[in-house]
Amino acid sequence: MPPLRVVQLSDLHVGTREEPEVEDALRSLVGELDPELVVASGDLTHRNRTGQHDRAARLLRSLERPLLAIPGNHDIPRAPWLRFTSTFDEFLRVWPETEPTHRSEGLVVCGLNSVRAWKQQGGALRRAQIDHVARTFAEAPEGAFRMVALHHHLLGAPWRTAKRTIADRSKVLGALVDAGAELVVSGHVHQSVVCERREFEVTPGLVRATTVVTAPGLGQPRPKRRGEARGLHAFEVYKNALRALTYAWLDGRWALVADRRFPRGREPLALVD
Repeated sequence: MPPLRVVQLSDLHVGTREEPEVEDALRSLVGELDPELVVASGDLTHRNRTGQHDRAARLLRSLERPLLAIPGNHDIPRAPWLRFTSTFDEFLRVWPETEPTHRSEGLVVCGLNSVRAWKQQGGALRRAQIDHVARTFAEAPEGAFRMVALHHHLLGAPWRTAKRTIADRSKVLGALVDAGAELVVSGHVHQSVVCERREFEVTPGLVRATTVVTAPGLGQPRPKRRGEARGLHAFEVYKNALRALTYAWLDGRWALVADRRFPRGREPLALVD
């Protein structure tokens, strides 16, 4: 039986120059992976303009897979007065909501809106949002894989360390773990970081595994900023394991550059399923 697959794209920053070669190869890769869901974790546009939102929506819908899209800090107005009066108007013109949920027998994904009008770069979550995740996961079918997607990162990247993680990062991550999340994905810093809970949390006995991921950016890297990767993530879900695949744009193609395997449940990762 093939694994359940999810593809994560982040930080498209549509609005810079068009790149048909990249987009065509993306469609081919997604077709090969055949995911149940494509998650777009924010910064779909570069400057929140109408045409940029339309282009981003066309690209994502051209992948011909179910979509879960959430906003990033670039998907709201730059002008301070508009950030408060029409914060998500353009995003909601092309997407039905800012906090979508995907539900199936094998997969439940909660999209969370971490963008705040009063924060230029930083993000935050409210307690009510985390309570929503806990209720949604409590109602999920037994054995379903539980995933959370937001824009602002919970894992710091190797470079660009001045870009802060989400507000109250430790409390937010702990609450999502306690709510039952098996995978938490984000973006924002255009660098890939992948880690399993037991790599950074020392706990007694057996605890349930949670994998935390920061995505590379799909959009064109800025040449003067060292420490921006162009890529995407794909996840394969098995009964006892999660496989995280990192693809990067190299020499005119999407190349697999990292293949990681993490446990599901409370047992350590077995060498063989």
